[in-house]
Parts: sequence; structure tokens; C-alpha cells
Amino acid sequence: MMQIQTVLFILLAAIVALALVLFQYYYKSKRKGKLQVILSFLRFLAIFGTLLLIINPKFTKHEYSLEKTNLVLLADNSSSMKSEDKLQVISDLSSLKNKIESSSESFNILNYRFGADLSNSDSLAFTEKSTNISKALAGLNEILTGTNTAVVLFTDGNQTIGEDYEFYGKRQKLPIYPVVVGDTTKYDDILISQINANRYAFLKNKFPLEVFISYDGKKDVSSELQVFVDEKLLYKEKVALSNISNAKIVSTHIEASTVGIKNIKVIIAPLPNEKNKANNEKLLAVEVLDEKTNVAIISTVQHPDIGALKKAIESNEQRLVSIYRPDTDLSKLQEVDVYVLYQPDASFDKVYKQIQLRNSNSFTILGTYTDLNFVNKIQNNFLIETGYPVQELFASPNAAFSKFDISDFDLEGFPPLVSDAGPVNILSRGEPLLKVRIKGVDMDQPLLTTVEEETAKHSILVGENIWKWRVQNYRNDQTFKNFDAFLGKLILYLSTTRGKNRFVLDYRTIYNNSSETKIKANYFDEAFAFDSNASINIKVGNKSANTSIEVPMLLKDGYYEADLSNISPGKYDFVATATKENLSRSGSFTILDFDAEKQFSSSNYGKLNRLANNTAGKLYFPDQMDSLVKALETNPKFVPVQKSKQIVVPLIDFKFLLGIIIAALSLEWFIRKYNGLT
Repeated sequence: MMQIQTVLFILLAAIVALALVLFQYYYKSKRKGKLQVILSFLRFLAIFGTLLLIINPKFTKHEYSLEKTNLVLLADNSSSMKSEDKLQVISDLSSLKNKIESSSESFNILNYRFGADLSNSDSLAFTEKSTNISKALAGLNEILTGTNTAVVLFTDGNQTIGEDYEFYGKRQKLPIYPVVVGDTTKYDDILISQINANRYAFLKNKFPLEVFISYDGKKDVSSELQVFVDEKLLYKEKVALSNISNAKIVSTHIEASTVGIKNIKVIIAPLPNEKNKANNEKLLAVEVLDEKTNVAIISTVQHPDIGALKKAIESNEQRLVSIYRPDTDLSKLQEVDVYVLYQPDASFDKVYKQIQLRNSNSFTILGTYTDLNFVNKIQNNFLIETGYPVQELFASPNAAFSKFDISDFDLEGFPPLVSDAGPVNILSRGEPLLKVRIKGVDMDQPLLTTVEEETAKHSILVGENIWKWRVQNYRNDQTFKNFDAFLGKLILYLSTTRGKNRFVLDYRTIYNNSSETKIKANYFDEAFAFDSNASINIKVGNKSANTSIEVPMLLKDGYYEADLSNISPGKYDFVATATKENLSRSGSFTILDFDAEKQFSSSNYGKLNRLANNTAGKLYFPDQMDSLVKALETNPKFVPVQKSKQIVVPLIDFKFLLGIIIAALSLEWFIRKYNGLT
């Protein structure tokens, strides 16, 4: 359809073009004949075409379409569905789809399923190991944003991972019509909802265990909590719960007496006639490590500092302190992790050379017996100014220290240290923990500082009589904890050197279930650049089942990964090998037989009902499919909408018309020249 104004402009353009041609070719012209007519026609085409380009005439047309409402049939594909529930869901989905297709043309039916993730499919296997309803709803929001959509959700309402879907529903833009699947009868149920424990524990230490117990019922009940470590009962406690006080946290500490992976089973005794007993038991594993740090104190003098250092360092049972003289056979020092060099002199020459040869970590303590010139000569990490008298050095903490937290170390009332050393100049990368204060004036020089090399760490304390600090700590707090913890952090820092490794594995020693089992690897070339062309294979074996598999590690985004989600629960050893240079790394892990989907005894229709109310939907049960179909068909929000689209189309193609103009002018010029006309 073209506007009448445009039609008038086209007529005016034709009249103007005709008038110009008549004026140019016929006004006061004596030439007549066929040639004059051809030339005037070509001139008319050129002028009329140019005017059409200026006018650019267009016409509009309308296209009409009927937009149906999207009806999403979203089904829970998790393993929490019982066999009868699976059949019920498949039957209800088929029935609902057939009824809507046969009785209504208002809906465009879309099929989705979900477990941990959302997928576009109507095939249901009910094998997903986790349920994330909020993520599935968020995915639909993103996919179908801006459309008229309703969602029919088939689920038991029990979610194992992700954001609570009831609260997410308040942000949901699509109306949700949940269909409750499963047993809606409420049974008394006592369960272990969560266990908190560290993944690792150290030998001879006690590790914390925190158990969250919940109760769903109306009566007052009592039960007994039992904790087994490797099938041995180590702890039990009576638990009383009620409708009002329906949750309790039980905390205890378990001693790590032997090295290795400890399988921990926590059981809450089931109630009489309790239906779901699968959630009365939880398994986890803790790896006990023998990470004892060997510390050697080397000294030629007898001093109270040595006893204080030994007591403080060994306050953590994971550290063992031995005292040597510098002339000790060096073979005894091969297993040392940290060397404490107390007031070194020239007799320490062999010890320093061994430290440098092994790239070991050291802690040097200076005092009035120290040979400062020897210390400056034997190492290249710091330079000590000499020629100073013996003086008292008080300590002030460096608030900017970043290697580890020293904020809890309180120096109030601490006596001074004694030294004849001058200021210490750090020659490598260093950072002071404590700075010197002399006669109440803070000096810009370190009292205790750390120095880092490429693969080793060192620390230096400028002063003796540190034993007085430990005594003062006891006077202040009636405990040595403050001082011992501070020195323990320093020793821990010095004992955790990580050298460069070209082949590094990243894995967990304990996995809750097979779906989580993935092992990652980083492989670097000799220049320590990531090698994306490596070939890495991993061989995994189960000794008890006498089975093994070998799979390649696939290149991901900046790392290699082996997906072992198909192997069954158990204990496994593995060896990963980079075939290019035959580098290998080994390890072991345990997969626990834990299924979060079996922790529920009935459907959570209350939460699903609140989800429906929050999204302007309504809750239905499987026997109410006809009511659901009727509600969808009669809801005015879901009536198909007729939409019109206005399309504006140019009357004449720009390039085509421009070609006609050029052709007409060119032909006119050629004919005039050919016939000798100007």
C-alpha cells in the first residue's frame, strides 16, 4: 500500500520530466522525425529516473501471524524417583501432552528435563545424581525471555544442590505449575543433614567433627549418635529432639592415631517405624598425614634460648627438634627441613655449605657470641653492619608484613633482646616481621626478617635472650600459646618451600561419589611454558577388585583433565604419565558410596506450593491432570496473540534505477555524437 502523497509526487515528477523534455527538444526546434523522438524519450527516462531517486517511493505491506504460548513440560530426571514414580511421570507427561494437542491450539509444547543441569529432551532415564531446580528454572528464564510461557514442573520437590528454589521463585518471570510426584505423606524422620570435617588431619593431633542432626515430626523423640572410624566406635552421644527444637549440632574431636585415609561413618539410630533410613547414615573420609617437620638447632654455646626454642617448636606434635653441634656428621642432617643456626661462627662452615647444596631453609639467630664477619662472608642473603657495642633491642611489629598472619602476636611488656650487630641490609627479596625500637624510638631496620631465594627461604633474628619473651608471654597470659603459635607460624613458613615442578597433578583424595571424580594436570616444557601438545595418560587401578583402566587426559582450557565419573565407589591408585619425556606422577583416592537423592522419604509439596504461589501458578497432583489442562486452556494470559508485522519495501531498486539513468544518458550522448549533434 502506497501513500497518496507519494503517488502525487510521482505524477509531478513525470510531468516535470515531460515538460523539460518538450522544452529542450521541441520548443523552437525545427528538427522532426524518429531520431528526435528517441532522443527525447531517453532524456525523459534520465530526468524521470533522477526525480524518482529523490522521491524514493515506498509501499508498505502487513503480515499477520498467530503467536502461541510456550508450554514447557519440565521433568525431574534425578534418581530420587522411585520405580512407581518414574512410570507415573512418564504417563502423566504423555497424557498431558496428548490432551493439550488434541483439545487446544493455544500452546507450543516444549520438552525439557533436568538433574544438575537443564537439557532439551523428552527422554527420561532418572539417573541424575543431584537435583538443581533453581538452575533449571533460571535456564528457562534465559532461553524463553520475552515470550509468553508457562511451565509445568514434574518433580518431588527435593533439591540437593544449588540455590533454594523457593526463594529463587520470587525472581522467576514465568508462571510455574508444579505437579507433585511421589509420596506426599509426612513421616517422622530423623536424619543427618550435614557433616563438617577437615579433608586432612595430622598424625597425633585431634581433628574436629561437626554433625548437623534434623528432625521432621511432631512428637518428642530421642536417639543416639554414633561415630565409627574404620568400623571402630570412637564416640557416641544421646540426642533429644522435638517439633519445636528440631535441630541439633553435635561437635566432637577425633584423634588421628595412625597415618592413611580414615573412613568415618556417622549414624543416628532410626526412630521406631521410621520409613527412610538411608539418611540416618553418612560417610566421609579424612586423610591423616605424617607431615612431621624435622628441625635442627645447631649451636656451639649453651644458652636458655635453645631450650625455649625447642619447647616452642615442639608444642606442635608435628614438629621434631634435634640439637647438634656444627661439627656433627653431616649425614645426620640429611633429613632436616629447617636449620636453626644459633649464633654461628667459623665452625659452621660445613653446615652452611650443606644448606646451600640442598637449597634448604634456615633460621639464623644472632647474639654476642656470633662471628658477624663470618656470617657476612658465608652467605649472600643479608649483610650485617659490624663494629657496634652490645645494646638492648626492643621489638615493634610490622603491620605491613604479608607472608603470614602475625596480628595475634602481642608484644606487650616483652623485654629487649641483646646484640652487638648493627642494622641488617637485605640483599634478596625480604620482608621484616619485627622492627627495632631503641630507647622508645622506632628504627627503620629489621629485628626479625624473612628472605626468599628461588627455592629456599631464610629468616634472621638480630638478638639473643628470646627465652625471656616466652617467659613474659606466660606472665601475661598464664600460657605460652601466644609465643609458641608465633614461632610455629614462622617454622611452618620456612618449611613449606615449593620448587618448580614441570608436571603437576590436582586431585582430591576423597570424592563423595563417582560423578565428582576428575583429575587435572598441568604440564610445562623446559622453559616452564604450558605445553598444549603433550600426551598424558592415566592408569587407575582398584586392588580389591583387581581391575584397572587407562584413559588419556584431555586438553581443556589451560590444563589437562581425566573424567573418571564412570568408575564405581572404592579405593584407587593411579599413575599419570607424560609420554613425551616419560615423566610420571602417582597418587591414590577414595570414592565414597554416597547418593544425596536417597536422603528424602517424601515429596516436598509445601515448598512446591510456595513456589507456585510466588510465580502466579498453582500446585497440582497427578490425579488432577484434567484440571490442569482446563486451567491452562481457560487462562486469559495464555490466549494466542495475533501479531502484525509492517514491512516497508522500496518501489524501485536503487541500483537498477541508477543503471537505467546511466544507460539512458550514455545512449543519448552516443546517438547525438553519432549523428553530429551538439
